[in-house]
Amino acid sequence: MRLIQCIHQGSPCAALVESTEQVRLLDADTYTLARRAIAAGHSLAEAVENAVTSTRLDYIQLVDDKRLLPPLTHPDPAHCLVTGTGLTHLGSADTRSAMHAKTQVREDELTDSMRMFKLGVEGGKPQHGEPGAQPEWFYKGDGDCVVAPEADIPVPQFAQDAGEEPELAGLYIIGDDGLPWRVGYAIGNEFSDHVTERFNYLWLAHSKLRSCSFGPELWVGSLPAHLEGISRVVRGNETLWEKPFLTGEANMAHSLDNLEHHHFKYAGFRRPGDVHVHFFGTATLSFADDVRTREGDRFEISLAAFGRPLRNTLRFEVNSTLIDVKPL
Repeated sequence: MRLIQCIHQGSPCAALVESTEQVRLLDADTYTLARRAIAAGHSLAEAVENAVTSTRLDYIQLVDDKRLLPPLTHPDPAHCLVTGTGLTHLGSADTRSAMHAKTQVREDELTDSMRMFKLGVEGGKPQHGEPGAQPEWFYKGDGDCVVAPEADIPVPQFAQDAGEEPELAGLYIIGDDGLPWRVGYAIGNEFSDHVTERFNYLWLAHSKLRSCSFGPELWVGSLPAHLEGISRVVRGNETLWEKPFLTGEANMAHSLDNLEHHHFKYAGFRRPGDVHVHFFGTATLSFADDVRTREGDRFEISLAAFGRPLRNTLRFEVNSTLIDVKPL
């Protein structure tokens, strides 16, 4: 089952994807449907079945009219926390082999990144009921940093790079009792400033404070262990760069359960009613192939099982002012 959200008669509303050309409207947005399911002790799929209306919408028209929304939103963006984790994916067989070889050096010769990767390979998939190795973690922002599918991704004037990160995003709601509930998964473009990050790893936190996007479709239910996708950068009418990417637990050093545990173990991330968007990482970047994006470039990230690709166009901001803090 796959869902989208769109603007219908001026308000956010969820819809069930019936085909590449048609969706069936539901009687509420995704947040409300998930809250209903939690309160009733039902699955989200059951809540969707009970919310189906007779209204069908033209999916292509929704895209063309830019009426798509992220597939899960909170009514108050301040109550949506956007985070992620890196160094989680094994990558291609060649990359995996190269990484394995690099981990055979002495412990004191490993970079911090390689040490973190090695921790994940050795302990990121623990036995059920036991916590595994703690992954890298980063903060991106609240719901205001999320850009809708088909919308422009803004690049701040001070940014040194504007690069895609094709990955899975887990979408969650915290129940009234503080228990996290996974609503589903979506294609994500975590979007980062890789030049800033590369200059000094202590600037990783700065490099992640950018916009992002996920969707357009929400995958409801169990996730396949192996997923193959395509990430591309389109300039004008030409594909500037294209590369396959792998995700899903079969291609990761960490289990999803382990990544979720190490995020939600913090009490501050279990605030009743909040929405969480958590990016699970990637091993495929156009930046690694020396691609430098510019105004008007379009990112297209697709996973066949997730329906429509996630597409966003870059918009570079030109104005920058010094932030002058006033004394009270």
